Amino acid sequence: MSTGLLSILSLLPIAAVGIFLVGLRWPASKAMPVSYIVAVVLALFVWKVPGATVAAASVNGLVVAATLLYIIFGAILLLNTLQESGGIKTIREEFIGISPDRRIQVIIIAWLFGSFIEGSAGFGTPAAVAVPLLVGLGFPAMAAVIAGMVIQSTPVSFGAVGTPILVGVQTGLAADSSITNNFLALVTMVGGRVAILHAIVGTLIPLFVVALMTRFFGKNKSFSEGIKVWKFALFAAFAMTIPYVIVANVLGPEFPSMIGGLVGLSIVVTAAKKGFLMPRPEEQWDFDDKENWDPAWTGTIEIKDIAHKSGHMSMIRAWLPYILVGLLLVATRLKALPLIDWFQAWTVSIPNIFGTEISSSFQPLYLPGTIFILVSLITFVIHQMNGKAYVRAWKHSGKTMIAASTALVFTVPMVQVFLNSSGGAAGFDKMPIELANGVAALTGDFWPLFSSFIGGIGAFIAGSNTVSNMMFSLFQYDVGSQIGVDASWIVALQAVGGAAGNMICVHNVVAASAVVGLVGKEGEVIRKTLIPFVYYATMAGALGYSIVWTSEKGFFNLGTIIASLIALAAIYIIASNRSRSSVIEMDRNPYRSVK
Repeated sequence: MSTGLLSILSLLPIAAVGIFLVGLRWPASKAMPVSYIVAVVLALFVWKVPGATVAAASVNGLVVAATLLYIIFGAILLLNTLQESGGIKTIREEFIGISPDRRIQVIIIAWLFGSFIEGSAGFGTPAAVAVPLLVGLGFPAMAAVIAGMVIQSTPVSFGAVGTPILVGVQTGLAADSSITNNFLALVTMVGGRVAILHAIVGTLIPLFVVALMTRFFGKNKSFSEGIKVWKFALFAAFAMTIPYVIVANVLGPEFPSMIGGLVGLSIVVTAAKKGFLMPRPEEQWDFDDKENWDPAWTGTIEIKDIAHKSGHMSMIRAWLPYILVGLLLVATRLKALPLIDWFQAWTVSIPNIFGTEISSSFQPLYLPGTIFILVSLITFVIHQMNGKAYVRAWKHSGKTMIAASTALVFTVPMVQVFLNSSGGAAGFDKMPIELANGVAALTGDFWPLFSSFIGGIGAFIAGSNTVSNMMFSLFQYDVGSQIGVDASWIVALQAVGGAAGNMICVHNVVAASAVVGLVGKEGEVIRKTLIPFVYYATMAGALGYSIVWTSEKGFFNLGTIIASLIALAAIYIIASNRSRSSVIEMDRNPYRSVK
């Protein structure tokens, strides 16, 4: 069978997701079973994978789905606990004190706090923390989910203390021992290059977050209302990405997102409290009245304005659960501390499922869901909650988690069948590699423009930048070597694209939506996050092409032209938006000079 035909067949499970989930807007609970069936049929009858292997991959997928549901339950429980205790009410008032402007709030919580949590825990945890917090502050559930998904790009490559680079890239490249005798040094260099690419491309991500929010969820449906805070958005971007790049190139891949997010958070919150780059009072932006919201925006979790039983809760006590989440996530993931050994001591494993080489395992105590539940129990004590309120939190959390289970029990098994499709009687490589082979055969020297998209497709399928890097890093390195460029830059593009793919990853979207009870609208979310994903992968690919071909094709090559056009388009949009705003303000008040 030809490479092209195999590539097209490999694309069918992904195409099924695109057609039914995104195109026809089916809920994931209906679209993903179709995608699963397509993957199983291809594995059994085209790749001729043994039925035991397909069944084992499906069981492994169910185990992974169960761990995701456990994380979802913990995140929802923490939100409901804080709502019942009155903590959410105090946090909401605190943010209004910083700025009542929703654009400022989403940048601080999603971009900066989310980056710190991503650096600490990874694996979709930022959405499980930041998304419900945004809903607690009064954001529509869908707006919160989209914000939480879009920021899962720049910090993701260094999430979970550098796992996508140190485990994903290194494991992928180590399959070929002839590449180098020091894989750690090579991977560390790749990590530094990944940070540089992310810092350039990710500069516009906070602006994307606010522009998408005002366009799709604002009263006036306007991109320009989000673009108005471009100065603050760029300031917040640089406050995170500058320390992020320095740490990646000086300390290595473990801490860029964690330190970048923490440094950025401290700088931006301090500046915001002092009024730096804040919108004027008459320019504050908020959502329309809740009764005017589209019903599709809201989830089943209703945030009630419950006050603490004493009538007031201190800001420190209200924020303490989230502080504990951050501290425990960091403490249980740093190898220098003993907690990591304690939390990883208990492993539940199912070896050689159905006699195959596929095994499944997880560490219950190490999962973020355990941290969330533990902090919820601590919150019950420190917030002095009554038993009835806490029982309500558990009941509501269980109901919300169950609603997400149907989609995940088909999504993750489909992923596992797709990934475990090698070794069949047909002799074909696994579906993701056959798909990449087809693209590589078509693109030739233009491969750098497409390499980030392959990384993104890997993450879209697998739900993990780490898994995408494990699948494709060696493939990307080999293609880079074949076309005669610095292959380490091609691997860096893979890692950047794999991070961006988290924005559109189905089971990440399902998980983030489930946390706020927004089940059945996953396709709508992906339709909106597809915009920043295409920007991210295109810009990264253009930069990569420019870098690897400058010495041979000159600086003004195709990559430089594409990157320059994107940058000029962004500058034009910001400048023209500012001009329109100035004209409108002068029309409203002709006696006031506009600076």
